[in-house]
Amino acid sequence: MAKESMKARERKRIKMAARYAGKRAELTKILKSTDQSEDMADAKWNAMIALQKLPANSAKVRVHNRCGLTGRPRGYMRQFGISRVTFREMALNGMIPGVKKASW
Repeated sequence: MAKESMKARERKRIKMAARYAGKRAELTKILKSTDQSEDMADAKWNAMIALQKLPANSAKVRVHNRCGLTGRPRGYMRQFGISRVTFREMALNGMIPGVKKASW
């Protein structure tokens, strides 16, 4: 089981990433524009500075996938939203339909 503080930190990062997603998208759109005018160069510079001033935990890449049941950060199976260990236990108990034990 993961510590409760680690789970809380991940929930905080998820909320923060959702809150700043629109602002980050606007700023990166300005940075990736191909316009070479003098005004756009100033706008790109200001967008870069504004993007750097946003909280680091507001970036989507800071969010770490965790098992929905145990909070385990490793061996995460995105399709099911749980870790491989939990998946195996649930499959062994017959809680996941269509999964049979082969040779594990």
